[in-house]
Amino acid sequence: MNTSASIVIADVHPLIRAGMASLIESADNFHLLGQASSGSQAVEMCERLQPDLLLIDLDMPDCDGIEAIGRISARRPGAKIIILSGQEREEDADRGMRAGASAYMLKSAPLDDLMACIHTVLSGKKYMMPELALKLASRIHGNQLTPRERDILGHLATGMSNKVIARAAGIGVGTVKFHVKSIMSKLNVCTRTEAAMVAARRGLVHLA
Repeated sequence: MNTSASIVIADVHPLIRAGMASLIESADNFHLLGQASSGSQAVEMCERLQPDLLLIDLDMPDCDGIEAIGRISARRPGAKIIILSGQEREEDADRGMRAGASAYMLKSAPLDDLMACIHTVLSGKKYMMPELALKLASRIHGNQLTPRERDILGHLATGMSNKVIARAAGIGVGTVKFHVKSIMSKLNVCTRTEAAMVAARRGLVHLA
């Protein structure tokens, strides 16, 4: 790149921001414009500073990353945004890209991969880790969970029995069994434990 690209970093963790700031400032042709510690601050900073690129985590206070990305993209169509996440969650990646992000990367990714991602997004293209891209492609072509199934999956993931789920959801046990069977089929798993693990990995539920 011949010109310097301006970048804003948004992450709730000071050490993560410091590490990313050091990385950006040490790289050629990158200029760090600012650091945000919340989603709303990231939105305000992007509107005020107009950076070429935003690096943002999704787990942010007062306004999560997905909402922040949506608000930024609505105000600045074509804004270049990279999600930097601590975990590989298919659902988060899908939602983030739909909200307007151009890439989803892990914070633990090798430096060369991160730099390749940044340059790709700055050039106007999208970037996705190959493994995650395959998983998302599979999800797009497969059946999606209904809102009711997502609700039941959340209960199931906490270890609730069908009877307890039925009481919590206000439906019959037979209906719960029907939904659980559908959930397991859509997630391509054989047990409730596997369903909970797959759901957590995809970001459909967050296990304690």
